[in-house]
This record gives sequence, C-alpha cells and structure tokens, in this order.
Amino acid sequence: MPAAAMPAAAQPRRARTTRLLRTLAVAGTGAAVLVLPLVGATSASAATPAATTVSTTPAGYPNNLDGWIRESLAIMAEKHIPGTYNGIYRNVMRESSGNPNAINLWDSNAAKGIPSKGLLQVIDPTFNAYHVAGTAYNIYDPVANITAACNYAAARYGSIDNVFGAY
Repeated sequence: MPAAAMPAAAQPRRARTTRLLRTLAVAGTGAAVLVLPLVGATSASAATPAATTVSTTPAGYPNNLDGWIRESLAIMAEKHIPGTYNGIYRNVMRESSGNPNAINLWDSNAAKGIPSKGLLQVIDPTFNAYHVAGTAYNIYDPVANITAACNYAAARYGSIDNVFGAY
C-alpha cells in the first residue's frame, strides 16, 4: 500500500514529513521551512541534511512578486485604496516585467531627468506625493512602489484596475 493511502498514524515518518512540507508549500504560508534529517533515519539519503528556506518579507509574505502584491493589497485594504491582484499584476508585467529595479532611461520623463523606476515605473515626484505611510520610503522597494502607484492610480483613474496603458 502506498504511504499516501495509509492512515496518517501508520505512514512512515518520512512520508508524513514529506507530505506536511508539500502541504505547507502549497498553502503558501510564507513561513520559512528548515528541512533537517530525521532522527534515527535508516537510509543514507535520509541522513543527509537538506536545508531549504523560503525567503520572506519582514511582514511574512514571500519575497517575490506574488508576496509583494499580496502585502501591498493588505496595506491598501487598511488605507482604503482600491485595486485587485489582477489589476496590479497586469500593470506590473507591462511596466517592468516584474523587475523591482527596472528604470526607464529613454522616455520623456527620463529626458527631463526624472526616470520612471521600479515595478510600476513611478517617477520620484509621483512616488513622493502618493507614498503610503507604513511602507518604505524607497521607490525601488517593491511594496512601497506598488502601493504608491496604486494610490496615484486611485486618485487619477479610480483604481489601478482601470489602467490599461502607460499612466
């Protein structure tokens, strides 16, 4: 009988642990997971430590585009700034392809000496005017950039969801 088909108590410890770690990864808990060898492991492969960590932001969100958007949405909800995951994601992919260090050095803003920066390609004056308290005061910080851009888009267009081109 495969370990997954056995009752949990009858499963070998390694099978239970592996299933638990897969469940944590799928659930997206954002928790850092350290995988250590099992005590009393009998096989050579089980005795070899395999440390794996999931990088997270200080707020506990995954330190990747998905986590930055979700953290921004949580802040936006607290501050009553409208926007959805899909609206943010769509605009991020168009503006920077998900690169938080993106900078545009060729458009009209760059020609004026104020290049667009970050995930949502915000210029410094806009970032400064629409910065949201509780986020970093760094235009390249992914959460600060998303949240400020969404705050600006809300004031100008009603929501980031209403933005379908350069803004």
